[in-house]
Amino acid sequence: MSAEPIHPLMTKKVGIYARVSTTEQAEEGYSIDEQLRLLYEWCERQGYVVHKEYADRGISGKNIESRPALKQLIYDAKQKEFDIVLVWKMNRLARDILDLLNVVKIFEQKDIAFRSYSEQYETETPSGKLQFHMMAAIAEFERANIAENVKMGMLARAREGSWNGGQVLGYDVVEVPNENKKRKPTKLVINEKEAQTVRRIFHLYLEGNGYKSIANKLNKEGHRSKKNNLFSINAIKTILTNPVYAGYIRYNVRRDWTEKRRNNINPNPVMQKGLHKPIITEDTWNKAKSILEKRSGKPNRVHSGEYPLTGLLKCPSCGAGMVLGRTTNRNKDGSKRVLEYYVCGAWKNKGTSACNSNGIRTEYADSYVLGQISKFTSSDTLIKDVVKKINNRYKSNLGPIQKEYQALKKSIAAVENKRDRVLSLFEEGVLNKAELVDRLSKLNEERQVLEDRITPLEKQLDQGGHKEISFNMVKEVMTNFEMSYKATITTEQRKHLLQLLISKITISDRRKIDTIEIQLNNQVVERFTNKGEEKLSDDDFSSPFCIFINVN
Repeated sequence: MSAEPIHPLMTKKVGIYARVSTTEQAEEGYSIDEQLRLLYEWCERQGYVVHKEYADRGISGKNIESRPALKQLIYDAKQKEFDIVLVWKMNRLARDILDLLNVVKIFEQKDIAFRSYSEQYETETPSGKLQFHMMAAIAEFERANIAENVKMGMLARAREGSWNGGQVLGYDVVEVPNENKKRKPTKLVINEKEAQTVRRIFHLYLEGNGYKSIANKLNKEGHRSKKNNLFSINAIKTILTNPVYAGYIRYNVRRDWTEKRRNNINPNPVMQKGLHKPIITEDTWNKAKSILEKRSGKPNRVHSGEYPLTGLLKCPSCGAGMVLGRTTNRNKDGSKRVLEYYVCGAWKNKGTSACNSNGIRTEYADSYVLGQISKFTSSDTLIKDVVKKINNRYKSNLGPIQKEYQALKKSIAAVENKRDRVLSLFEEGVLNKAELVDRLSKLNEERQVLEDRITPLEKQLDQGGHKEISFNMVKEVMTNFEMSYKATITTEQRKHLLQLLISKITISDRRKIDTIEIQLNNQVVERFTNKGEEKLSDDDFSSPFCIFINVN
């Protein structure tokens, strides 16, 4: 039975949201287009108008921050652009109950109702809220139960000597045909070309070479990582400490990864003889372990927190962040003198195949940057000149912004067409599941980059450009920063203040400070002002203003 027509002035506007992850799309047959079709039909039956559709394609529901369409939905909800948010199922919005409740709370604060096509409840009434909370709790329980079952299954596979991980240098991950299982098991098969690289790494290590020396030699010899990148110090260490190359399966090294990341090491991980063939001998593995244990003493180093410009200074050759480096010279009397430099991070981590040192003395850089910031802060003339240039630049920027926005929209549409073709090839049997997931993953990454670029442009165009900044605001930010910096005691806190204010520092070919780029965004202005009328809000600016201090 069709709904009675509603007067146009009373028609409610609906924001519809749909999501499907890569795995769900590949295995379960979920379809965003089908979700959207059902939601459109529901709105039509109710006599509602769809304000806008928001769709996250091939993206997991675990993390809100990784979903551009949901972030845009929340932003539009804060502007009260619709009256109802409609989803196919509540877990499309969020799988975590806390995330779900927090998002719905944002809707409630703007008097926006939240509805699910599949689950009947109304968040506008007390009984409807109770039902919603109970269903959310049940969904959270089911998700946790499924996760626990999956974990138990993977532990069982590891104890059998089967591989649970993803790609690893030296091996190809190959699916094992099994008609009885929805998820086909995988096994490791030696990739002989990559295996030569692995053997070369262990050979160099047993010869006495360190991580950086090995990375440098490999890069010069033309060896590359699984993803065709240069080898880094961390990559070498990871390979040398991975027992998979000696024929073992190691699993569950870190527990509660989602919450604690690297901080919860399991003292008793699963270590089992694997079903795969080893790349190196047991003797080679034991010798490498012995060398590693002898070298595992704590390094004599000073934390980079004492050197506040690490990461802010950019290499003049490759643009990588500069890190701390040291050289030891000998004085005439025979005593040693240690000199400290900011050096290219790519060079220090990957060797001369990546870049050169391009060192700049820490003593000079630290004092010079702070001196230039102080000089800028004390000069009203310089601040007024910079403010005028910034405001004039943003007034003339709408045309190029519109042009870039249209180009990005076309690029996103092209990515969607590629996704559709890939899915068609999978349905026709041309691609297997592993190839499908790999291609969709790459396309998702490409789309994410485009979405990240287009979101701030959309906000700027919606707002008709940026609000002008004032001399008083910039003066207050710089003055309060200088006062906070001088009052701060610890070097780590000073580094935090500098990295909050400064976006980057460039160096000339003569290894002198060239420009200091200061960023004025919401966080900076709220931190260094009294939050008066000129406070920047999320609604005012979607990207930071940049002040360039040219020091030469």
